Amino acid sequence: MTTLSHLRRSALRLPEVEEGTRFGLVAFAVRGKRFVSLTKDGLVELPMTDEDADRVLERLAVAEPLTRSGQLIGVRVPLADVDGMELNALLEKAWRSRAPKRLVAPRERAASGMVPAGPDGLPPGLSRPARRALLAAGIDTLSAAVSRSDAELLALHGVGPKAVRLLREAAAERG
Repeated sequence: MTTLSHLRRSALRLPEVEEGTRFGLVAFAVRGKRFVSLTKDGLVELPMTDEDADRVLERLAVAEPLTRSGQLIGVRVPLADVDGMELNALLEKAWRSRAPKRLVAPRERAASGMVPAGPDGLPPGLSRPARRALLAAGIDTLSAAVSRSDAELLALHGVGPKAVRLLREAAAERG
């Protein structure tokens, strides 16, 4: 059973997400565009692309179409009936459908494993989780990584002390 605290934690992990209200109910937006809200009945409303909504409706028996003026605009799922991993995937789809391309692009690169190479590329010794976390946060070069504090880097899920040490050592070696 997934809870409001899980929904809140997962939504706020996505870049530039803010919590607010919509008609007095919990809602989350990226750059002012709502991508998820929770109804008083415990239903999570997730606007997303038609293609994503169709796939979710086929795959999840508890999902219902979210429509406006007869047009499919997303899905609605009972919060208590969807597991945490599935909710995270749904939030990602909804977020991608509303977020600006400059925020979505680093996450797509992270998912595909595309990493800039060259003297400013991330060091090769980083673990896959650390690399994915950095790319998802829009940190795709060594200079972008070292411009962040250790605390900021460690706050990224997947980045640990070893990854921070490797980044600092690579920066020192490359000048």
